[in-house]
Amino acid sequence: MSTVLHTSDLPGLELLHRGKVRDVYALPGQRLLMIASDRLSAFDVVLPDPIPGKGEMLCQISNFWFDKTAHIVPNHLTHEPVAAVLPAGVDPALYEKRAVVTRRLKPLPVEAIVRGYLIGSGWKDYQATGAVCGIRLPAGLRQAEKLAEPIFTPSTKAAVGDHDENVSFDAIVARIGGELAERVREATLAIYRFAADYAAQRGIIIADTKLEFGLDEDGTLRVMDEMLTPDSSRFWPADQYRVGISPPSYDKQFVRDYLETLDWNKTAPGPKLPAEVIAGTRARYAEALKRLADIELE
Repeated sequence: MSTVLHTSDLPGLELLHRGKVRDVYALPGQRLLMIASDRLSAFDVVLPDPIPGKGEMLCQISNFWFDKTAHIVPNHLTHEPVAAVLPAGVDPALYEKRAVVTRRLKPLPVEAIVRGYLIGSGWKDYQATGAVCGIRLPAGLRQAEKLAEPIFTPSTKAAVGDHDENVSFDAIVARIGGELAERVREATLAIYRFAADYAAQRGIIIADTKLEFGLDEDGTLRVMDEMLTPDSSRFWPADQYRVGISPPSYDKQFVRDYLETLDWNKTAPGPKLPAEVIAGTRARYAEALKRLADIELE
C-alpha cells in the first residue's frame, strides 16, 4: 500500500529546508536525507490537500531517471538505504519509497529549463514578444507546436510563495559565470534529448522539463533534487497530441487546468481540491510511472 505524508517529522535530525514538495534534513558526512512529501504545488503555491502516494511516485520516477542518465551527467544519489539513517522509533515504511540519501551539494541559483514544445509560460512569452527567454523563434508558431530544436530557457529560483522568473542565458552567465552556465545548458539539453527519445518509445511526449544542479566538493556538476517527474515536466500522451491546443497530460497540468476555472488570484492560500481532482491527479502520476518506468505502486 502507498503511504500518505503531508509533512515529515524526524526528531533528532536537523531540518534544513521545507520546500513546496520536499523536506531536506542534514546527515553526518556532508549528506542529506531528501523526502518527497505528498504536497502539491501549482503556480508556485502549495495547495492544502495532499495527493496520496504522490511523493513515493515522484521519488521512484526520479530514481529511475537518475539511473538511466548517470552516463550523461552524474547525480546526487549515494544509494545508501534510507532505513539506516532514520531516527529510532520512526516507521521506515513511511519513508523508504519516498526518500533518498544524497550528497550535500552547493546548489546553483538557476532553474535549468528545456523546452521541446511551445506551451505554458513559453507560449505566453512567444505570443507577447515572439521570443522565449531572449531566444527569437520563427513567426507563426502555434500552441503546443514542436520546436525545430529544444531550447534552454532558464529561470531564477524562487523562495516558497514567490514566482520563478524566466531570464535570458546572459542573466545566468552573470550569476554563475560563462563556463559553468555553458556546462549547465549542455547537460540540460543532453538529458532532455535522451529522455524525450526514451519516452517517445513508450507513447509519451516530454514537452518540457526543469532540472536543478549543484557542485560537489571536487567541483563536479551533478543533477539533484528531482528529475523528469510529473511535478517538473509536462508529459503528454502521444496519441492525444494536437497542435493548437493544450494537450491532456500525465502531470499536474490537470490540476492547473482545474485551478484556471476558479476565481483565484494564484497567491497563497491555495484552494482546496475536490475529491475527483485528487483522484484524477493521482491516477495521472501512476500512469506516468507505469508507462515510463514500468513501476506500479499499490
